[in-house]
Amino acid sequence: MDIDPLMLSRIQFAFTISFHILFPAFTIGLANWIMVLEALWLRTGRDVYRMLSEFWTKIFAISFGMGVVSGIVMSYQFGTNWSRWSDITGNVLGPLIQYEVVTAFFLEAAFLGILLFGRNRVPRGMHFFAALMVALGTIISSFWILSSNSWLHTPAGFEIRDGRFFVTSWWEVVFNPSFPYRLAHMVTAAFLTTSFVIAGISGWYILRGQFAEYTRISYRMALGMIAVLAPLQILLGDLHGLKTMEMQPAKIAAMEGHWEGGEGAPLILFAWPDMEAEENHFEIGIPYLSSLILTHELNGKVPGLKQFAPQDRPYVPIVFWTFRIMVGIGFLMLFVGLGFLFLTWRRQLFEARWFQWITVATTPIGFIAIIAGWFTTEIGRQPWMVQGLVRTADGVTPSLTTAGALTSLGAFLVTYALIFTAGTYYILRLLQIGPRPSYEDLEPHAVADVGRPKRPMSLPDERIEPAE
Repeated sequence: MDIDPLMLSRIQFAFTISFHILFPAFTIGLANWIMVLEALWLRTGRDVYRMLSEFWTKIFAISFGMGVVSGIVMSYQFGTNWSRWSDITGNVLGPLIQYEVVTAFFLEAAFLGILLFGRNRVPRGMHFFAALMVALGTIISSFWILSSNSWLHTPAGFEIRDGRFFVTSWWEVVFNPSFPYRLAHMVTAAFLTTSFVIAGISGWYILRGQFAEYTRISYRMALGMIAVLAPLQILLGDLHGLKTMEMQPAKIAAMEGHWEGGEGAPLILFAWPDMEAEENHFEIGIPYLSSLILTHELNGKVPGLKQFAPQDRPYVPIVFWTFRIMVGIGFLMLFVGLGFLFLTWRRQLFEARWFQWITVATTPIGFIAIIAGWFTTEIGRQPWMVQGLVRTADGVTPSLTTAGALTSLGAFLVTYALIFTAGTYYILRLLQIGPRPSYEDLEPHAVADVGRPKRPMSLPDERIEPAE
């Protein structure tokens, strides 16, 4: 592998986007979770929903801030490392990204202040409205970002003049062929990611016998969401895969590990793809199953990598394995959802410590699945920066040197390490404290005690004895 400016720029972009995507993926689901809690508090008046909302709003604020900072830092490389790409596609992608700032980021920023600081300063209905607007802002942000990224995979509504893209139909640009499938798949993934974090943290509190009044509610609600969304995500993934086979057959061939393709293709469970020999080593597969999944026919015809010139193929080993990681986690999520339904039916949800340990262990799997899916999607598009039209090698800044690329990569590593370390520290501190009344809800003589707790504060009757 040649360490040149192109390779370093690709490594840098992969690192920054992998880091950045963790925060929007979490905050999209978390904003909507807070909105639901605010709605329940407004409707029922139960303080338990208010306490949960306050607790998760603090975590949301830190995660949102980390996402904003990492996103701003990431955007600089469009000019430093990918200026040719910015010049070629700027007429299309520039407005789309600007729409995201104007319609989503401003909406989130405007109402986040009310959500954070207006609890006892505005009416309950207004506070709920602020939570609703923040949640809506995260969805709108997903809309524009996924639209612009999907256009790179399935470009539409444009013409090329003097080597640059110009829009002929904004409707076709925004609603390009892969966009609806990718938007639904990504938003559902974000909701699942947040649900697993909430379920894992709540399960940890239950195992320790802390904050029972709050965590039992959040535990049940998060697992209920997983039980609904996990099978839906598998269905959405299947629909997305069918559209990908239609629009990007080389990517599907790499994901499936098929070199020959053809009819009655097996589903390859395990293999080590060899790009030089154009074959798989140690292959284990199930006959006909790949054709059945991709075409819904046992003898359906699927694409093979040999149908494409070597220079037009993605890097197969990464695409092959990240796809299997994503799918494997998807079925693990389904197992957790089914476990919740079974234990609820048996009325043993809060007594099954083994299942609570499973929810704790699976806390980060949503993040892993999103990164694996993003790698599958973006590396599977290679060697194209705009599918079939502009190669990645043609988008790098012409004057960029190896030393310059190394310098910017090092700067990003240091900056992101500082962001992640600081943000993680404060989130862990909040998790250590746990959901508890705010200062405004306490009697004056109790404020001093709350300010320096010796252990995470618990309300009366809040501890539960671990099940035998």
